[in-house]
Amino acid sequence: MTNTFGTLFRITTWGESHGKAIGVVLDGCPAGLEISEDEVQKELDKRAPGQSEVMSSRKESDKVEILSGIFEGKTTGAPISMVIYNKDTDSSKYEKIRHLLRPGHADFTYQVKYGIRDYRGGGRSSARETACRVAAGAVAKKLLKKEGIDIIAYVKEIAGIKAKKISYNEIYKNSVRCPDKNAAKKMEQAILKAKNEGDSVGGVCEIIALNVPAGLGRPIYNKLESDLGSAILGINAVKGIEFGSGFELARMKGSQSNDEFIIKNNKILTKTNNHGGILGGISTGMPIVVRAVVKPASSILKKQRTINYKTMKQEIISVEGRHDPATIVRFPVIAEAMTAIVLADHMLMAGKINPDNLTK
Repeated sequence: MTNTFGTLFRITTWGESHGKAIGVVLDGCPAGLEISEDEVQKELDKRAPGQSEVMSSRKESDKVEILSGIFEGKTTGAPISMVIYNKDTDSSKYEKIRHLLRPGHADFTYQVKYGIRDYRGGGRSSARETACRVAAGAVAKKLLKKEGIDIIAYVKEIAGIKAKKISYNEIYKNSVRCPDKNAAKKMEQAILKAKNEGDSVGGVCEIIALNVPAGLGRPIYNKLESDLGSAILGINAVKGIEFGSGFELARMKGSQSNDEFIIKNNKILTKTNNHGGILGGISTGMPIVVRAVVKPASSILKKQRTINYKTMKQEIISVEGRHDPATIVRFPVIAEAMTAIVLADHMLMAGKINPDNLTK
């Protein structure tokens, strides 16, 4: 089982949803970066459950503890180890369905591949693991911030309801992380309706990376799109991804989709951004635009048919517990984290950031 991601800026996550703790080891961060537990905690707070009716009611503070790699408020260049202890676990709901294959989950594939799995909340396949990525992403975001790079993610669509206005200031003013306050109200209603019906809904998250320099990425392997795609698709529940105008390009002509080059402030830019900031696997200096499709949460109360893999007989399952009726609501900060980890990695590979010491 591979649990490490990245080339120079690498993360290894560990732990299970209902285990004692989860955590991450971040290797490859240069020395000299000022970072604190409070800064990491601020990012984790955005992802934490129990913040509203449209989220899981599980009460986890997700309190992070930095164990190594930081001394007197600065990174030392050594591996940064962070731990988050699980405080509010209730595995009782999973005992009676331990041999049932939950539709939409990784139960079947994990059982086939490994012959053993932690059935409590999904174990390693649980979205709880993404808290580790957010913790590591906080470091990556701070590293990129020194270079003027900002990453913003938000919910653009839920249950077919789309944001029509994009106001970054609105994103964390509502419970669904949407930049359009009017659409946010409708999205919330759709989520609560599905929740009351014992069901769930999916949506689309848009990720924007600003001020990324031209020249990141490689032409064949380690394309920036490929690495970003791997990072985003590696997040639980993601079933689709597009860059720039994405699938809309299939309905355009070349004369429409091509972005004409212009000079602005003595820099070569493009007039439009259908390419989403990447051409030939390499960044152009335009905003990087990525959208991810997040499927409806698989854990639902509605009764479904499944198989008991011990008896090999069909049974009816209803997945009880404290689940998100719309996992996409907590998705944006995770998407920001993984985007930041990829961009930090590529900045190091491109020599834009000194891999040893930021003060040199």
